[in-house]
Amino acid sequence: MTVCAIGRVVEQGGKLDKSTEDPLQTLETTLGYHFTRRDLLVEALTHASASDLGGQASLERLEFLGDRVLGLLIAGLLLDRFPLESEGHIAPRHGTLVSHESLVRVAREISLGDYIRVQPGVVNSAGELPASILEDAMEAIIGAIYRDGGLEAARAVVESKWTALLTAAPPRDAKTELQEWVQARGMPLPEYRTVLSDGPDHLPLFTVEVLVRGIEPELAQGRSKRIAERAAARKFLDRVRDGDD
Repeated sequence: MTVCAIGRVVEQGGKLDKSTEDPLQTLETTLGYHFTRRDLLVEALTHASASDLGGQASLERLEFLGDRVLGLLIAGLLLDRFPLESEGHIAPRHGTLVSHESLVRVAREISLGDYIRVQPGVVNSAGELPASILEDAMEAIIGAIYRDGGLEAARAVVESKWTALLTAAPPRDAKTELQEWVQARGMPLPEYRTVLSDGPDHLPLFTVEVLVRGIEPELAQGRSKRIAERAAARKFLDRVRDGDD
């Protein structure tokens, strides 16, 4: 079986191609953290499709850990940065910074997709990985740093990569925005319906549909029902507002 890391490394039978510079060292420099246990970094970069290569574990366990570590560190960062804001303002900031969009943005900024090991069939026709894999691997990287260097090491990386995403004003909750949008038009309140619950118990993935009477519904996914509902509301608003332009 051939497993590839997009654009950087090709592995045959579990052996790294040594003909190029060490790509993991390049990634470590970009992260600003160098691993003592390189196996943790390799695990964080191994998608489930490649996990049977040489018995290498996939990134799912580290993703589970990294999701929790990121949430904790972002909460602390926000409390320090905005000491006068109430929980009602901090919460939507937190939701935005740990969202799919933010994780994918950071992953792309550090070219993380160049290092993730997948089977070639996972890559699309443009040679790109699905955004969901970038999100998962970014969380796994944070989990790996925490396991290797502890909370302070993870904090340093998260602060260096997420500080630029902080905004001057707290973002508005998409569900609240959608509710206000329909009310302004005299329409019934939106309804949210869980279409599918998938994935392992420790890392579920919910697919939620938002319905507004008389308008085509919108689907979105998230690691919790609340996250999926917000994502569906955001997609719905983006679509209907584009139609208003």
